[in-house]
This record gives sequence, structure tokens and C-alpha cells, in this order.
Amino acid sequence: MRSYREPGSSSRRVVIVGGGMAGTRLAQQLAATAADGSVEVTIIGEEPHPAYNRVLLAEVLAGRYAPDVIALPALAVGRRLSGVRVVRLDRDPGEVVCDDGRRVPYDALVLATGSNPVLPPLRGLFEPHGHDLPDGVHAFRTMDDCLALAAAVRPGVRAVVIGGGLLGVSAARALAQRGAQVVLAHQGEHLMERQLDTGAAAMLRRHVAALGVEVHTECRVRGLRTRSVSASGGGRTVRAVSAVELADGYALDADLVILACGARPRVGLAHAAGLAVARGIVVDDQLRTSDPRIFAIGDCAEHAGVLYGLAGPAQDQADTLAHVVGNRAAGRHGWAQPDRRAAHGDETGPRYTGSRTLTRLTLASAAGPLDLAAFGETTPAPGDDVVHLADATRNAYRKVVVRGDRLVGGILLGDLGSVGALARTWEGDEPLPSAPLLHLLTNDGGS
Repeated sequence: MRSYREPGSSSRRVVIVGGGMAGTRLAQQLAATAADGSVEVTIIGEEPHPAYNRVLLAEVLAGRYAPDVIALPALAVGRRLSGVRVVRLDRDPGEVVCDDGRRVPYDALVLATGSNPVLPPLRGLFEPHGHDLPDGVHAFRTMDDCLALAAAVRPGVRAVVIGGGLLGVSAARALAQRGAQVVLAHQGEHLMERQLDTGAAAMLRRHVAALGVEVHTECRVRGLRTRSVSASGGGRTVRAVSAVELADGYALDADLVILACGARPRVGLAHAAGLAVARGIVVDDQLRTSDPRIFAIGDCAEHAGVLYGLAGPAQDQADTLAHVVGNRAAGRHGWAQPDRRAAHGDETGPRYTGSRTLTRLTLASAAGPLDLAAFGETTPAPGDDVVHLADATRNAYRKVVVRGDRLVGGILLGDLGSVGALARTWEGDEPLPSAPLLHLLTNDGGS
């Protein structure tokens, strides 16, 4: 068995499964919080690329950034194993088993396995008993997905994006900027239903249409049509997408199809190892799973019944866990507590109490960018106050929801000069100023 502990070393071995934003953030924070050498970090990631900012993949697809521009800083300390997949967790004696046969021991294990794109049950997506997508059909989740799309897109190519959430809108905009003829097909009543109300979504739809994207809402996709084509360099044939079939019988011709139908937490390793799993890997306020030596953060972690699936909460969790692990490595709160009650009832030390999520998006166009921000509860409850400003001529839409003396949510489109002050007030859960709230919805209030 190959061990990464140096002979005579007293440092604790922390193994992070997942080399994305959450795992990399944790490793960087551990380098700062455990600078005394009490922690020895190994990150194991499936992707062969250096860690990168997944939020900016659409900018790479649009041609605005090169892939290396969105790379995250290299690890200051520790080891990164890239292009390696963990296939099993052996909780006793405490090792992860990799697809190359390597066994990596740990004192603490962190699952930052992220999520997989949801592949909808479309007729023609897979052949019977097959697992390969037709040529031209892509998810949009990883750098490899992005690079494959970038290589396939060209001016005039017919692209259909399935899914009108944040990811689908971002992908459609990027493809349109590359000159593709883009159709965005969304099953819901309006775009970005999780973040926007109908008024804001209508403004977003007009802006997306101005980019050259044809938008269809309340549009259910039934299946894909494919054709056989000769594969390059081999004489064999492959299936290639030719059209997207809608439930009403209409067909959209397509050379490219992008599946932006959401994501599902990757919990297979945790489930096979016997850890508690609901929709995600269940963690407590110190990000511990049902095994006190194993933690989980990011898209795969479910805290207090909530799956966030966003970069901000993943960073919050990584920061908290860095202090938890650093304290335990230094012996301030003990390292592994085998008693379940102790492990899950410890009220000392750092705790994660949840995140307040703010979604930001910028859609560039020849007419100028449209900035979007949405946060908190945007649907008012009975008794809430709503302050609402809309100016279609300026592409401006601003709405905030107030409960008592607290700002509980908001939607902002257009010039977002006011978002700074609003976000600080909301994130801090601070009482609103005695002055009228209207000034927070102007640029003067956002300085």
C-alpha cells in the first residue's frame, strides 16, 4: 500500500475527492489555516485539466476567454492527482481506491464530487442498451464539454439548447456570439424560473431574442432524430443528431444539441460506502457525514435539507471546513470522534449555518450588456411589502421584497449600480435604514 505520510511525520492526511472549485478552495484555505504543517493534503480529480472557475465556462465557449484565463491558482501546498477517478471508499482502515489501482490512505476524507448533468428521458438519446450520446449532442458541465462545443460551433450552425435556466441561457448566449443559429427550448412558463418572476423573465427574453436567440417557452421536447454518418478516419458509421422533436409534433433542425436540464449530486461513492444519503450526502453543521472522519462540501452535500448547487455556498462550506479540519489537526477539538452522538452533537468550533445565495449573470450584446442579479425570496408572502421599478425603454427592472424591517429578496436587471448596497443589507440581515427604501433602487444608493 502506497502511503503519502512521510516517515516520522505527525501531520494528518486529508484526502479531497474532487478537484473542482470546492475541493481546490478547501485545499487553499487549509494551506492558510494549517500553515504549521499539521495537515497534508491530497486532491484527487477526474478531469485532466488544472482546476478552473466553472462559472466562467460560458465565457470560454463565447470566445471571450481562453481556458487558461479561468484557471484557479495552483496549490500552494499538497498534491494534486489529475485524471484519476476514485472507485471505492474503504472506511476501515481508511483508504480511497483509484481506477489506476492506487490506494490513498486518509485520516480525514472530504467528498467534493460535485454533480452530473441531468440527461432527460428523450426518445433517441441513447440506443437500446447504449450509453453514448449521438454525435452533436453535448452536456455543458465540464471543460471538456466546453472545448468540444467550441470545436463544433461555427457561423450558421443550427444549435438547439434544451433548458432555459441559468446554464441554458448562458450557453445560448455564448453560442449566438459565436455565430450559431440558436433556438432555446424551455419547458417552463418563463426563463430562469428559479430566480426570476414573470416581469423580469419577459425582459430577459427580449434581450436574449435581440442576441439572435429564438426562444420557445412552455415547449416540451419529446425526442431526437438522428442519422448515420461516416466517422472521420475509420470507415465506421456513427449516429449524429439531425433534429429535435417537440411534443406538438414540430421538429427543429439541429446540428448541435446542448442539454442544460439541471444537475444531480454525485453520491454514488458515498452511497456504496454506506454513508447517509438523501438527495445529496447528508452533512451536519460541521460538514460531517454519518462517518465522523468523512466530510462533504459543494454540489454533492445536503445541509439541513438544502442542496445549493452554486459556487458561493460551496466556497462558504470550504472555508468553514478548513477551520474545522485545521482545528482538529491541531488537536483543539480532537481528530476523529467515533461516537455518533459526539460527532454530531458537538457545538464547539466552527459551524456552517447555511448560505445566502446571490445569482449574477451578464449577457453582452451589440446594444450593450444586460446585468442580472437575483437573491433571497423573490415571491412575497402575505403581509410583505414590495418595491418595484420597471423601465422598458432603459431595460431596467428592479424589485425588492421587504418583511418587517428586513430585506428578504430581490430581482435586479439592467444597470446594477444599486446591487452592492442591496446585497450587503440582505447578506448581513441588517435592519433597513429609516430613509425610504426607494433610494436603494437607484444608482446613488449602491456606491
